[in-house]
Amino acid sequence: MGKRDDLIAQYADDLKNKCGMTPDMDLLTKVTIGCGPSIYNADASTVAGSQKSELETVKENFLMKKLGLKDGPELMEAIDKAIETYGKSERNKYRAVVYYMLTKHFGKESAYS
Repeated sequence: MGKRDDLIAQYADDLKNKCGMTPDMDLLTKVTIGCGPSIYNADASTVAGSQKSELETVKENFLMKKLGLKDGPELMEAIDKAIETYGKSERNKYRAVVYYMLTKHFGKESAYS
């Protein structure tokens, strides 16, 4: 297994054990690949759940650009819910896991087909 496969296994483990979800491995793989090289960078691979600017970036670059959603309060509510589900005290909130939860939340799996 390569480094990416190891990371996908880690993300699946987080979804199961920290978020209480059974991951769709095909979608999780596509979301992880969609994150690009950021998954290999310690800082870029995680979402700082307490930083407003970081959450704005997730909203604009992922929800609006990648998933094509219109701006509105429900976007930030969904991000907050994903951070809450992951666990506010959880130090490493992996970007791919947060993006996966948001993709599922909005039913936008088609963005990865």
